Amino acid sequence: MRAADQAAAAARAAAEPARVTIGYTVNLIVTPAVRNLRRNHPDAEVRTLYLNGDEPRAALLGYRVDAVVARLPMRTDGLEVTVLYDEPQVVLLPLDHRLAGKESVTLDDLEGEPIPRLRHPEGNEPSHFGPQPGGTRTTEDPVVETVEDKLELIASGRGIAIIPAGPRANFRPDLTTVPLDGAEPGHVAVATRAGDPNPLVGAFRNAARACLSGPTEPQTLPAASGED
Repeated sequence: MRAADQAAAAARAAAEPARVTIGYTVNLIVTPAVRNLRRNHPDAEVRTLYLNGDEPRAALLGYRVDAVVARLPMRTDGLEVTVLYDEPQVVLLPLDHRLAGKESVTLDDLEGEPIPRLRHPEGNEPSHFGPQPGGTRTTEDPVVETVEDKLELIASGRGIAIIPAGPRANFRPDLTTVPLDGAEPGHVAVATRAGDPNPLVGAFRNAARACLSGPTEPQTLPAASGED
C-alpha cells in the first residue's frame, strides 16, 4: 500500500510540474534559493515546509516535500544528496561553566562531560546537535524528550552539547558557545528523490547550489541501493 501511495504521488508530481514543496530544518535559511526559483519560474507554485531534524528522508520518500535543505548525516538510499557547504562546530555551555569564555576548546577538554541525548525514533541524535566527543556515547548520558529539555539541562549545569555555529547558536541568554578545534565540520546538503521527473526539483537544486553554497565545492553523493 505504501508503494502504491508513493507511485500515485509520483504520478501526480509528474503531471503537475508547476508545483514544488521545499523542506528545511532548524536554523537553516532557504529563502535566497526559494526566491531565485520563484523569480525564474513565476508561474510555479513554490511552497516551503519546516521539518524536524529526523524528518527529511521520510518527508521526501512520503512526498510531503520534493526537496529539502538539511544537515547530514542522512540515509541516502533512494535519494540524491549534494553537499552545499560545511559548518564549523561550537560547544554549547552554561555561562558559569569552567570552559565558558575561552577562545576555543578541543575534544580532549570535553572528556567526561555529560551530553544529554534526545530520545529519537531511529535511535540517532537529530543532526543539528552535531557529533559527540569520542564517537558513540554511553547510556550514562541523560536522555530527554525535547530540545527544550536538553537546553534546560545544559543551562542548569548538567551537560553540554556540540552544535553547528550560526546566528542562533546560543538559543537562550543563559547559555554561551565556544569554538571547537579539531572537530570535523558539519555538512549542510540539499536532498531530493533520486530520478524525480519534476523539473522544478532540478531547478531548486541548481538554485540551492548557486545561492546557498559555502566556501567548499559542492559534491554529489550517489544514491545507495541498500539499507544503512
